[in-house]
Order: sequence, then structure tokens, then C-alpha cells
Amino acid sequence: MQAQFLDGGFADPPRDAAHAFRAALSALSRPGRIETMAGAMPPAPASPAAGALLLTLCDSTTGLYLAPSHDTEALRGWITFHTAAPVVGPEHAAFALGTWSGLQPVTRFRIGTPEYPDRAATLIVELDALDNAGATLTGPGIEDSARLSVPDVAAFQANRRQFPLGFDTYFTCGDRVAGLPRSTRLEEG
Repeated sequence: MQAQFLDGGFADPPRDAAHAFRAALSALSRPGRIETMAGAMPPAPASPAAGALLLTLCDSTTGLYLAPSHDTEALRGWITFHTAAPVVGPEHAAFALGTWSGLQPVTRFRIGTPEYPDRAATLIVELDALDNAGATLTGPGIEDSARLSVPDVAAFQANRRQFPLGFDTYFTCGDRVAGLPRSTRLEEG
């Protein structure tokens, strides 16, 4: 094992993972709210927020798909050392990491079943910018409306039409993260 894989994990795993889990939960339960996640320094091109999500949510039982934009030897080694999550194909993934274009087509990810809608994939989409601008969001967890810079409104509208099926999404940029559950309605901003 290469030494570079060992660095970049949480310095205080129980405490850092608890903080990251709270931020992840808050981001997904309050769509449009941007949270800060720190403590992880994964190899490029993964962001600190994406690394913190992986360290918090993935383990040896959660298959992870790496889009071509993020499928590097250094990142695979880091993920294996810190989470033991197996790298799998998109159709078997509980989580998927990559840029929006790298994760296409998103229709190949699991959306759950009528009996088990919780068996859907969660996408971790790395963005160049993450702001409270752009698409208008409404639905559970949003008092009136919120705004979020979503890369492809039409794709998330199509995902919403499948509710209660569909994938959930985290958007990450640097140490920032926002969540977009499948229950959120979107309109062009």
C-alpha cells in the first residue's frame, strides 16, 4: 500500500464523522441550504466535502461508483484504505461520485423499488461553483422556496416525477455541500 493513501482521513474519526453526518443530514433535509464539511483531504480531483461524505456514509457494504472524472488510482486507494467501500458498476452503486457530465447517463443508477424505495443510489456531484442561485426549489424541508445552482434542472425534474422512487443527490464544491432529495420540486430560475 502506498503511503499517499494513508493521509487525508479524519484526524478525530468519531468526532469528525459525527460533525460530517450532521451536516450531510441537514443538507439533505433542508434542500438549498449549503453546509460546510471539513476534516477530509482526499486526493484530487475529489473535494474535501466529497471526501467527508465518503468517510461518513460509505463502508464495506456500500458499493461506490467512480465516474471517469474521479476514477484515479490515488482516489481508489484512499477510498479503499479509509472506507473499504468496493468500487462497483453504476447499476450496483449505493453511492456515485463524479462531475455531472461524468455521471451521465444518470438513468443507469438505482432508483429503488416500490417495496424498497430506500434502495436507491445517492449521487455525489462535484461542481465548480455551488451557490444559492439558479433553480427554484420547493417541497419538504423548504419553508417557502429556496434556490440552488443545479447543473441540469430537467434531469432533476424527471427524477422528481418518479417519486417515491428516484435517486438523491449531494452537490459538493470545495468544503461546501448541499442536498437535493428526490422529493424536491424544481423550476428553472
